[in-house]
Amino acid sequence: NLIRRAYFVAEQAHSGQVRGSGEPYITHPLAVAQILTELRVDDDSIIAALLHDVLEDCPKIGTEAIEKEFGTDVRAIVEGVTKLKFKAATGTSAIQRSRAETSRAAETLRKMLLAMANDFRVIIIKLADRLHNMITLDGLPPEKRTRISNETIDVYAPLAARLGIWQMKWQLEDLAFKYLYPEEFKRVSEMVAKS
Repeated sequence: NLIRRAYFVAEQAHSGQVRGSGEPYITHPLAVAQILTELRVDDDSIIAALLHDVLEDCPKIGTEAIEKEFGTDVRAIVEGVTKLKFKAATGTSAIQRSRAETSRAAETLRKMLLAMANDFRVIIIKLADRLHNMITLDGLPPEKRTRISNETIDVYAPLAARLGIWQMKWQLEDLAFKYLYPEEFKRVSEMVAKS
């Protein structure tokens, strides 16, 4: 019943919002929750996955409302996922941007590890969130796809590997490879299909 209630709250909160692909926004938290059910996580994790973008995207719903409706654990998980955000690097040269990206990636990794110390489920939801974003990356401009794919290959896939979530690690790497090296991805895919 709480999972159903979380879906209803998320659906209402994201009403009228659409993703870059034009799909209703609720398809994203629902897909993240589906990925997590395949990992057989607990109910609080699924509820938090359904609500993971509510705090950031829906100002009508605050942390107090989430805690009152779904409990302290769900509120803490949703807050933890909300706080783990990358910021795009800026700089005048490619070298400055690259250094800034590396620095930001390291800082985000530190935040992830700190969040994991509080609740491991925050990281699992963040990985599932990134996996679904990678699956639906086609709707974004090429430079954004490249930036997100680089973050995925440098931070998220290694983190999934460290946590032993191999299925997610392979999917993240494959999707990042597809966008970073499209010609090589096509060639490898064709060779695999032949064999």
